[in-house]
Amino acid sequence: MDCSLADALPKPKTVSVNGAVIPREAIAREVQSHPAEKPILAWQAAARALVVRELLLQESSRLGITAEPLRDEKGRSETPEEAAMRALIEREVVTPEPDEVACLRFYEQNRQRFRTADLYEVAHILIATPRDDTAARCAARAAAETVLSAVRADPALFEELARGRSDCRTSAENGGRLGQIARGQTVEEFEAALARMREGEVSIAETRFGFHIVRLDRLAVGQAMPFELVRDRIADYLAASVQRRALAQYVSLLAGRAEITGIAFAPSTSPLVQ
Repeated sequence: MDCSLADALPKPKTVSVNGAVIPREAIAREVQSHPAEKPILAWQAAARALVVRELLLQESSRLGITAEPLRDEKGRSETPEEAAMRALIEREVVTPEPDEVACLRFYEQNRQRFRTADLYEVAHILIATPRDDTAARCAARAAAETVLSAVRADPALFEELARGRSDCRTSAENGGRLGQIARGQTVEEFEAALARMREGEVSIAETRFGFHIVRLDRLAVGQAMPFELVRDRIADYLAASVQRRALAQYVSLLAGRAEITGIAFAPSTSPLVQ
């Protein structure tokens, strides 16, 4: 029997906040903003997000809060409901700005986050092979070992072998040279191999694409960025973190005073808690 995924799932309960029902159609539309491994988890996340919205709307109405909708730089305007929720949060969720001491403390405790990227000047010869073909990968490894031995015996052969043997045609035409690479520009396996190498070293790196005979020509180690250069970025990050926690606590307070049915709602499951 052919049935849809929706038919296969248990029928969701009616979700309401203080008697105000959140339509299932609204939850279904909201689901696309909450990807999850299972449909029911996406549905629950969407329902909780709309419960938060309803809590804020009801509280702004109770307090008589309204606001003029704002427009962004692209001309898009808030809805009256969005403006009311924004005004409510601005009035009720007040958080202190991070001071110099807090910013400096965060900088000292997270210095590794504030440095320029390492730059690797690299050349490679790719022996490509499918990931799931064991026999082909064994043969490719053997071929890579042969090329590596030849290059170690005579480093001048690298460019010639790259042009004749490499399956990375773009770099092969340039003697295998990839230029300068920073973290995030290649696959993780290749980056991990580079991190283990020293300047001038030639080694084999296995990736999802096959086996690479890699030559690290130069490494420019990233430098620490001075506090003065990143102070504003840290302040913005800390302010946003405090704001998220304060908003989550405020929503939890509203939820604790409300009657919510059809969905489990607690601080740990609030979509505002990061």
